[in-house]
Amino acid sequence: MANRFMKSRNPVMNADVLDSKLESPVVLHDSEVMTMDGAVNKSLLLFGILMCTTFVSYLMPSSLLLWTGLIGGLIAVLVASFKPHTSPVAAPVYAAFEGLFVGTISAIYAAQFDGIVFQAVSLTFGTLGAMLLIYKSGLIQVTEKFKMGVLMATGAVMFVYLISIIGHFVGFQVPYLHESGPIGIGVSVVILGIAALNLLIDFDAFEKGVAARAPKYMEWFVGLGLLVTLVWLYIEFLRLLSKLQRD
Repeated sequence: MANRFMKSRNPVMNADVLDSKLESPVVLHDSEVMTMDGAVNKSLLLFGILMCTTFVSYLMPSSLLLWTGLIGGLIAVLVASFKPHTSPVAAPVYAAFEGLFVGTISAIYAAQFDGIVFQAVSLTFGTLGAMLLIYKSGLIQVTEKFKMGVLMATGAVMFVYLISIIGHFVGFQVPYLHESGPIGIGVSVVILGIAALNLLIDFDAFEKGVAARAPKYMEWFVGLGLLVTLVWLYIEFLRLLSKLQRD
């Protein structure tokens, strides 16, 4: 039941959108520009909103909350993607709606696999910490070629998931994507790797925005991008762990 709800999406860290906002010729006062503290605080606030609605939907999961959260979150992300200046509103709206989806899908998995939610949360934040260390150490350089490669791989994953969703309604299944055998597990590991690499792009967006004195609303925009990646990573860990327990 849970697998058909597994959508992987990393919608806002579009390099073209971000770069266009950083190349603005308008000179801003210090109070009007993005800061690292501001971006981190906005990210924490968004995570707090997500956790509140996640808690509610986890306690009373339903298809209504799941689909409301999924569709509402997607709309909010699309609005922010095309109109980043709406991020101060769109980002909290996304967090609130997405929490409904995350809580419900977590409850579905928790009902089938003991301890899976705690394991997925631990792995998600462990990956976040590990990728932050990798980024700070310079072990992986976030160059334009790197970003292009990761974004292309992310797009390919999204396309496969889209085909899988269409297949669910018309009666076919993408081979190995939802299977628990060695190849299916390998596919999940590859997707998790792509999601983790997106974190490096998110971290780079924080630093690039601060260095370029981006407009204040970009604090919400980059925070939204990080939250989207973390949600994706968490869902993929749920999927992988469920495959490992079924295998």
